[in-house]
Amino acid sequence: MTQFAILKRVTAPDRAEVEVMRGTACGGDCGSCEACHYTSKIRVEATNEIGAQPGDRVEIEATTSRILGAAVLVYVVPFVLFFIGYAIAAAFSLGEGLSMVVSFAAFAVGMLITVLVGRRQKKNPITYNITRVIGHEAA
Repeated sequence: MTQFAILKRVTAPDRAEVEVMRGTACGGDCGSCEACHYTSKIRVEATNEIGAQPGDRVEIEATTSRILGAAVLVYVVPFVLFFIGYAIAAAFSLGEGLSMVVSFAAFAVGMLITVLVGRRQKKNPITYNITRVIGHEAA
């Protein structure tokens, strides 16, 4: 997965902190809704083997499968377990209220799985590499 970022500071000879503009549902026009104004930029560490300097606009790359795997874990697993929980409760002919309790319990299990896997993945985080310099940000 390729993204564009601005190199903010060099942290080591081959490492740098970059600021990535996250995509938004409004297409980046945060003035229209102001809902995502403060969360549209994130900072990550990236490998800087090409010697980019602070202020450079750079292209960064990460392994797409790792990013998609994280997205599935966070957004899909809990909801799938929610519906599976409801289906199991309905198969046992439990009442509507009890079926909802079981489905929310299954959702909570999905969230617990997400948290546990996320903690385990902190030992092996997603890595970013600066692949090229696009230009220099105007001051």
